[in-house]
Amino acid sequence: MKNNFFSIVSGRRSLRFQMIWTFLASFFTGSLVSISIPVGLLFDIPISMIAFIGTFAISFVLYTRHTMKYMQKLSEGLTVISGGNLQYRIPVIRQDELGTVAEHINAMAEKLETLIEKERQVEKSKMELITGVSHDLRTPLTSIIGYLELLKEKSYRDEAEYERFIGNTHNKAQQLKTLIDELFEYTRLTQSDNKLELQTIDLREMLNQMLVEIEPLAKENEISFDARLTERSLFLEVDPEQIRRAIDNLLMNALKFSLKPGIIRVSLAVRSDHVTISIENEGALITKEQEEHLFDRFYKADDSRTNMNLEGGAGLGLSITRSIVEMHGGQAYLKHKGGRFLFAIELPYEATI
Repeated sequence: MKNNFFSIVSGRRSLRFQMIWTFLASFFTGSLVSISIPVGLLFDIPISMIAFIGTFAISFVLYTRHTMKYMQKLSEGLTVISGGNLQYRIPVIRQDELGTVAEHINAMAEKLETLIEKERQVEKSKMELITGVSHDLRTPLTSIIGYLELLKEKSYRDEAEYERFIGNTHNKAQQLKTLIDELFEYTRLTQSDNKLELQTIDLREMLNQMLVEIEPLAKENEISFDARLTERSLFLEVDPEQIRRAIDNLLMNALKFSLKPGIIRVSLAVRSDHVTISIENEGALITKEQEEHLFDRFYKADDSRTNMNLEGGAGLGLSITRSIVEMHGGQAYLKHKGGRFLFAIELPYEATI
C-alpha cells in the first residue's frame, strides 16, 4: 500500500504528479538562475525575469522530453496499426497513464487481428463448404443423369438390365437425398440462433430401442451387437431428436467401417458428473493424421473402406455428432489403436436421489 502510494506521488504511475514535479523542478531551476543574475534591465525588462522565464522553459522541455518522445511513439504506433499492420505492438515501458494507453492500443490491435483472422477462417470455411458440397453432390447427380439418359435412349438389352438401371438410379437418388439432409442438418446446427428442445428421457431405453431398430441392417452386413447398458433407467435432460441423431451417426459409422464379419460393442456408463456412450468396432488401420481429422466436416479417411451395402455420406456425420454433443455441454472423441476404434459421447449428468 505504501509502495503504491509512493509510486503515485513520485510520478512513476501518475502523469499528473509527473507534471506537478516537472513544473516545480523547472520553477526551482529558473529561480536559482534568476537569483544569480545581476540586477539590470534589458529592453525595460528585468534581466532576472528574462533569465527565469528562459531557464524555466528550457528546463520544462528537458524534463518532459521522455514523456513527449513516448507520446510520439504512441502516435507512430497508431499510424502503423491504422495502416493495416495489426501485428505491430507499442513497447510498454511506462507505468503511468501513457503506459495504460499503450496496453489498450496493443489489446485493440490484438483483438482486431483476432477478429480479422476469424473472418478469414469463416470465409475459408464457406469456400470449403461450397467446394465440398459441389464435389459430393456432383457424383451421384452425374450418375443419375447418366442412367436417365440410358433409359431415355432405351440403351438396355433386356428387362433385367432395365430393372438394374432403375434400381441404380433410385439408389443414387437416395444417396443424393442423404447428402442434402446431412448438409441441411449441419447448417442448421451451426446457426447461432439454434436452440435445443430439452426433455427428460430415459437414455438407456432410447439406446436399447435404437439397437433393436438397426439390428436387421447389421445382420445384413454380417455385424452383431454386444450391448452393455446400465441395469436401471437413466433419465437425462436432452434434446431427444438431436441426441438420437448423434448416436445414430456413430452407429452408422461403425457399420460402414467395421470388418466383416464383426462385432460392435455398445456401452452406457454413468460417472459422478457425466454419462458416457461408447461405440467400439474393429476396422482398417488409419494414420494419426487421419485420426485427428475424422471429426472435421467433409473429411473422409478413405472412401474405399466404406461398406458398399450402406449409403455413403458427405463426411458430415461425425461433425454433426460433435456439434450436437457440444451444444449439450458435452464432448465427443475417438480413441484408436491398432485398428480398434472407440467413439464416445460424454454428456453432463446430475444424479437424482
